[in-house]
Amino acid sequence: MSAPAATMAQNPAAPSSAGATPKGRLIGYFAMVLGMFMAILDIQIVSSSLTEIQAGLSASADEISWVQTSYLIAEVIMIPFSGYLSRLLSTRVLFTVSAASFTLASIGCALATNLETMIVLRALQGFLGGAMIPTVFASTYMMFPREKMAGATVIIGLVATLAPTIGPTLGGYLTQLFSWHWLFLINIVPGVIVIALVWTFIDIDKPNYALLKGFDYTGLIGLGLFLGSLEYVLEEGTRNDWFADEAIRGFTAASILGAVLFFWRSLTYSNPIVDLKAFRNRNFATGCLFSLTIGVGLYGLVYLLPLYLGRVRGLNSLQIGEVMFVTGLAQFLSAPLAGFLARKVPDPRPVLAFGFALLAASTWLMSDLTGDWQFDQLLLPQIMRGAALMFCIVPINVIALGTLPQNELKNASGLYNLTRNLGGAFGLAGINTIMTERTNFHWNRMVDFINPGRWEVQQYMDSIAGLFGDRTAADQTAFAVKMLTTKVQGQAYIMSFIDVFTLLTILFAAAAVAVAFAQRPKQAPASGDAH
Repeated sequence: MSAPAATMAQNPAAPSSAGATPKGRLIGYFAMVLGMFMAILDIQIVSSSLTEIQAGLSASADEISWVQTSYLIAEVIMIPFSGYLSRLLSTRVLFTVSAASFTLASIGCALATNLETMIVLRALQGFLGGAMIPTVFASTYMMFPREKMAGATVIIGLVATLAPTIGPTLGGYLTQLFSWHWLFLINIVPGVIVIALVWTFIDIDKPNYALLKGFDYTGLIGLGLFLGSLEYVLEEGTRNDWFADEAIRGFTAASILGAVLFFWRSLTYSNPIVDLKAFRNRNFATGCLFSLTIGVGLYGLVYLLPLYLGRVRGLNSLQIGEVMFVTGLAQFLSAPLAGFLARKVPDPRPVLAFGFALLAASTWLMSDLTGDWQFDQLLLPQIMRGAALMFCIVPINVIALGTLPQNELKNASGLYNLTRNLGGAFGLAGINTIMTERTNFHWNRMVDFINPGRWEVQQYMDSIAGLFGDRTAADQTAFAVKMLTTKVQGQAYIMSFIDVFTLLTILFAAAAVAVAFAQRPKQAPASGDAH
């Protein structure tokens, strides 16, 4: 028997390049994609309605952030851990358990009557549901023959980028039309469908309970400390003035300690909780860097535009969702073209470079932002962003995972998805920090120009004061000063948006250039290491 044939005999789940995917397995796969969509959507759908949840749970503004933070910390720990669990339990068992746990936790969140219960259930929801995301990515490359890989990659790419985009829209609709409880209740029906279909139709590998022998408890503790503490620092750093806060300093130290422990264990232990050897594959390492970058764009831009529309334009969550719908529509319409290019272009690097360049162009257009922009001005940048995300995510998937052998896919998929989430966390932390610093910078610069002694300033204040002739001179002056201060603060805030969009333009343009230094992907070997 030849070497490839022997490998196939040992790994019957590996797809044949000439074979067709059975109809039942295809149904199960789409159910897995639906589960992944639920897990990714749950982050943004809840973030758009935290104010309503805060009122329902009688929580403070500082406390309610933990509804999101607990979910993200738990999810970011599970994502790299899912590769080990998938090998231990099998894809079928892990995904079914994850979907069932996610659905039950969603019911609990909807029934929660206090903040403490909500935080615990959100952590369970994030941890147990977080395994669904990387498992779908790994299964895509395990289930489909090479000639059908492009279509499957487009589907998961569309879901991975579309879910964060439409989250604010769907969250706004549910909260406005019903109540915040429906942010969680909406998961019940699709959750039951996912559980039933995955358990019935997915059977692509077998459990390996031998992995329990010598379980890496030390590595798991290090992983939890490292990623959990890092996620907390990135989420809460801006809000708590970074290292001026004692808790931030403590969690930073814990993250460093956990990182040392985790990497030492992963590199020296015979059966590590997370195997890092996939990074020896140049394509995988490069793909992870691009995934980190696209995470900044995906989550950062989904955060920035609603922030502008809410705080500057004064729109509610439902109106913001209607504006953001354009990006999601552009992703849908560009998905077939991205799939066509993935099938017809043997080298994904030109497509990826075009995607990053288009993303840079969309943020460059946003750098002309003013306080008066409406739907018309935002239309073209949103269309470009939606299309660019599809042209980026599909080639990145191929570069990162398409060249790995079967026996490394599960573990590598967790690491790959982790980089996108960390990119989003780093991006949001950086955006918030830059906006705070640059708003103060622009305010300090402009305050020198609003001296009441200047003729232009005096003219403006007189025009405002003249609107309230029935008040005393002191009241007129005080009101004019307040109006002028508010106007200058608003302009400083808008200028900070411009600075962020300019920096993002530089980042995405640099990524487009960096694609030239990536290696052209070659076909993955059946098993063993790939270098």
